[in-house]
Amino acid sequence: MHDLAARVRRLGPSCGPVRLVAVDGHAGSGKSTFAGRLAQELDDAPVLRLDDIASHEELFDWTGRLLRQVIEPFGRGRTARYAPYDWRTRRFGPPRPLPPAPVVVVEGVGAGRRALRPHLALLLWMDLPREESWARGRARDGAEQRDFWDGWVRAERAHFADDPSRPFADLLVRQRPGGYEVLPGPSGTGVATTLLTHGDEPSSLW
Repeated sequence: MHDLAARVRRLGPSCGPVRLVAVDGHAGSGKSTFAGRLAQELDDAPVLRLDDIASHEELFDWTGRLLRQVIEPFGRGRTARYAPYDWRTRRFGPPRPLPPAPVVVVEGVGAGRRALRPHLALLLWMDLPREESWARGRARDGAEQRDFWDGWVRAERAHFADDPSRPFADLLVRQRPGGYEVLPGPSGTGVATTLLTHGDEPSSLW
């Protein structure tokens, strides 16, 4: 993780003064855990979770809200303010400040969508097949979330069919026993060597 963090620090700003680093992948692929550990290595960089931007009614139709609340303020060097969504009460909460730090990690399904890519310094894709990812997510959330997952899978299939992220990823992240393997991505802009970050246990969080 140290080597990857060093690479991120060498990148130029991509959104105003901010280096936006996106962690995308299928639901259940381990994005949240990986993003958190990368952010910790980056001197506790802020993590924006797209679960806070999406909602039941807009599983993927949240681009305009993210651009208005986060991307546009960052582009002007200002503190962003976004209203996190509460998935239990089904309503958005009070605005939360997000200062324009040197690095901000954005994690969630769709973090590498076409509308966001021009603002990204780096796009990482958690490289776990979708069926395996979804099985992990379903097992984590249990039977009470079965109906939600059925709807989610349909929505995710439709999203990536129209707006895929993996072909544009700079780096692919694969979980291995005891760590993560980081490989050059399909975009052809990734590092030329394999990095293995040690000391990270696999996780099913997303």
